[in-house]
Amino acid sequence: MTAVGEVNLLVVDDESTVRELLCAALRHAGFAVVAAGTGQEALDRAREVPLDLVLLDVMLPDLDGFEVIRRLREQHRPVSASRPGQVPVVFLTARDATQDKIEGLVLGGDDYVTKPFDLQELIARIRAVLRRTSGDPAALLRVGDLELDADGVQAARAGEPLRLSPTEFRLLHYLMTNAGRTVSKAQILQRVWDYDFNGDTGIVDTYISYLRRKIDNGGPKLVHTVHGVGYVLRGPKP
Repeated sequence: MTAVGEVNLLVVDDESTVRELLCAALRHAGFAVVAAGTGQEALDRAREVPLDLVLLDVMLPDLDGFEVIRRLREQHRPVSASRPGQVPVVFLTARDATQDKIEGLVLGGDDYVTKPFDLQELIARIRAVLRRTSGDPAALLRVGDLELDADGVQAARAGEPLRLSPTEFRLLHYLMTNAGRTVSKAQILQRVWDYDFNGDTGIVDTYISYLRRKIDNGGPKLVHTVHGVGYVLRGPKP
C-alpha cells in the first residue's frame, strides 16, 4: 500500500458543505483528495485519477450511490499501481435501514457509515478499510505486543494466541482500529453490536471485562477506562 500521503481518495457528496468539510478533514489527515458532487462526475473522476478508496454518498441527484458502485465495478479499473484490485468503497449516507446496508455491501461496498458521523471515527474506518484491502501482510493491527489479524480472524499477545469469542474479537478489532482514541459506550454498541439495546450500555462493560481477562492478564494494561466517557486501548508507555 502507498504511504498515507500518497493515498488518493474520491469524496462523492452532493451537499457542498459536507463535501468541503470531508475534503478538508481528509487532507489534514494526510490523504490526497478529489471531489465530485454527482454520480456521473464520480465516474468521470474514477476514469481520470488512480484511486485508493471512494467515499460515496448514496443519495445523489442523478445516479444513486448503488448505481455508481455497479458502474465502477463494471469498469474493472485497477486502483493505484501498487494495488491492482478493485477500488474499495465506503458508503456515507443518512439512510440507515438494514436493507440499504445489505444492498450496499452485496454490491461490493467495504463499509457503511451513517450520517451524522464523527470525523475521527470516519478517518479511522477509512484507514481500516485500506489496511484490510491492501493485501499487505505487514498491515496487521498492532498495539504494543498485541497483534490482530482481521483477515485470519486471530489475535495474539506477546506471541501467545488469544481465544476470543466472535463478539470479543469484534470488540478488540474496534478498539485497536481506534487505538489511542477514547470511544464511547454508545459508539461501541453501534459498531460492535449494531444495536442500541435501548441505551443500556451494560453489555459493553461486561464484554470489556471479558476482554481484559484475556489480554491484560499478566502483561501491562492496555484497555483503560475513561470515566464518564468510555474506553481507550493504548500501548504501554516506553
